[in-house]
Amino acid sequence: MKISYEHKDHPHIEERKKAGPVKVRERKKSINSRIALALTATVGTMWCAYAFACLALFALPDAMKGGLFPLIQWVSQTFIQLVMLSVIMVGQNILGQAADKRAEATYKDAEATFHEAREIQKHLIEQDAAINAILDRLEKMEANLKG
Repeated sequence: MKISYEHKDHPHIEERKKAGPVKVRERKKSINSRIALALTATVGTMWCAYAFACLALFALPDAMKGGLFPLIQWVSQTFIQLVMLSVIMVGQNILGQAADKRAEATYKDAEATFHEAREIQKHLIEQDAAINAILDRLEKMEANLKG
């Protein structure tokens, strides 16, 4: 009796090695996505938020002259929309970078797991060889006892 086992890698393993972790910046980009990315990168900065705040402040004196309702409209329609747009985009950019880092870490963890699994497979091959050698010796001993 012999122990024989042949390991076959799952096809996804080689595909995954070639592809690597998915990152936002590595996506294929059409002209529209390039324009959108450039605008997002520009508007999604705190400097742009500061510029929008200054722009919104130009309309504040007129809003204050009109009373409470125009002031509320200025805050909600002008200041919040202009400034918070950029601030939210900054936050989204930071979250996107964090997601890329998590994807990279997860990819490295998976690579380490695959490496450990391969080492276990090598160890099991060695054990199979040792067990087969023991089985061969037992079969010879058994044959000698019978014969």
